[in-house]
Amino acid sequence: MYIAMNRFKIAPGSEEDFTQIWKNRDTFLDTVPGFKSFNLLQGATCDDYTLFASHSIWESKSDFENWTKSEAFRKAHANAGGSKKNIYLGPPQFEGFESVV
Repeated sequence: MYIAMNRFKIAPGSEEDFTQIWKNRDTFLDTVPGFKSFNLLQGATCDDYTLFASHSIWESKSDFENWTKSEAFRKAHANAGGSKKNIYLGPPQFEGFESVV
């Protein structure tokens, strides 16, 4: 099992806009071999930002890597950020984890 996460720092007051972007986008994940599940997680809010994390589970690291090189990935990320780029406080921070137990 492989878990791929991206952490996002979102401008205060833009949480609902960010959530709607994710709810309304086409991900094409259900067509990708090895994909198991996806969640968008909302974390703590501080003075400067609200923390969010995208969390996807894959059968293997190679399945995830194949996804990142696929046409489905390109289509899903074609409008990343869109006209709402001011809600993102910097680029996402990627973290990947392989199951060891």
